[in-house]
Amino acid sequence: MERIIIHSDMNSCYASVECSLNPELRGKPVAVGGSEEHRHGIILAKSEEAKKYGVKTGEPLWQARRKCPDLIIIEPHFDEYIKYSKLAHDIYARYTDKIEPMGLDEVWCDITGSIRAFGSKEAICEEIRTAFKEELGVTVSIGVSFNKIFAKLGSDIAGKDEVYEIRKENFKEKIWHLPATSIMGVGRSTGETLRRYGVKTIGELAASDPEWLKLLLGVAGEDLWRYANGLDNSRVMPDGYKQPIKSVGHGVTCSADLVNNEEVWKVFLSLAQDVSGQLKKNNLEATGVQIGIRDNQLVTRQFQCGTEFATQSAFEIAKTAMKLFKDGYNWAYNVRALTVRAINLQKEGTPYQLDFLCDSRCHERQKKIDDTVLAIRDRFGSDAIFNCCLMTEDKIPDHNIKHTLPGKFFK
Repeated sequence: MERIIIHSDMNSCYASVECSLNPELRGKPVAVGGSEEHRHGIILAKSEEAKKYGVKTGEPLWQARRKCPDLIIIEPHFDEYIKYSKLAHDIYARYTDKIEPMGLDEVWCDITGSIRAFGSKEAICEEIRTAFKEELGVTVSIGVSFNKIFAKLGSDIAGKDEVYEIRKENFKEKIWHLPATSIMGVGRSTGETLRRYGVKTIGELAASDPEWLKLLLGVAGEDLWRYANGLDNSRVMPDGYKQPIKSVGHGVTCSADLVNNEEVWKVFLSLAQDVSGQLKKNNLEATGVQIGIRDNQLVTRQFQCGTEFATQSAFEIAKTAMKLFKDGYNWAYNVRALTVRAINLQKEGTPYQLDFLCDSRCHERQKKIDDTVLAIRDRFGSDAIFNCCLMTEDKIPDHNIKHTLPGKFFK
């Protein structure tokens, strides 16, 4: 039996939730934006009315206001968005137990086994659309197809509060003329690489030699060829499934530009405390560290390397991050934001080979110190103990906004 997969995407999720909570905002250009005080001053979401003025997600607030002088900007209420996400999940659960989230506002649902109970895929999609409008006061775009990739593409094509179906017998006519960047997995950088070699549409991607794509893009090239040809057979994971953690990271936009290595070290040390705690909580160790640096010209650079030991240590992670920074950044501009990410994770306690040149005793001593610090924080709170040098740090905001992104397709 051919699978029936739907991808449902809440339209302008954050802005729609704000309008649902405050009906007076309906019909007005509304945007949810970060805190300008803490320099998270970008658009996180916008209403359809704001979109008509050209307001874009990710652009600075001042730029959005220039496009739309009457723009109403609201600070985010993530607790409400999470609540609405859970209520949305309850609606999907009426029809299937195969529900795979993709962030707060998007899910795949496999409704293949639900047709007999509810009549048809059209009936299920209509009931979902109606439930969202009547119960939550928001709308969704729904894509329907025989695999996850085309279902996602269908929801992207569908208009607000609409359903778009891509069938096995007509997908070539419906989507092969679309830009290659329309399909999941082809971001800006990959799209530009493909364009340089004359691959501009999904059809041209499908007609390419998969071996050539693998040489050009690695394993992802083969995946994209399969996606374009409708050969994706990945299953919708059952409700409650949690993807394996592949990295743990934390970042911050500083309240003022960092101007020297000493200030950068303090921020790395502060961020590494959170990363260390998450590693310990999930019984994981890092064998690599990645950093992200955004300067005050809003240009971002990334660097990464392996660690001497598999580690959970905040000090060792911060020290590795600082080495990457010194080796890779030339201080052409002051630094606006930093990110530290623990990568190449493995289970805590996994055996490893020592080498004659490493100081394993120093590593073990540091591990005992960090375990003690984490134990104190777990019992008395994160502010109970911290490095003395952070007592004078005034460029790290007290309340950092954290965003959860879909790890499987994060680029």
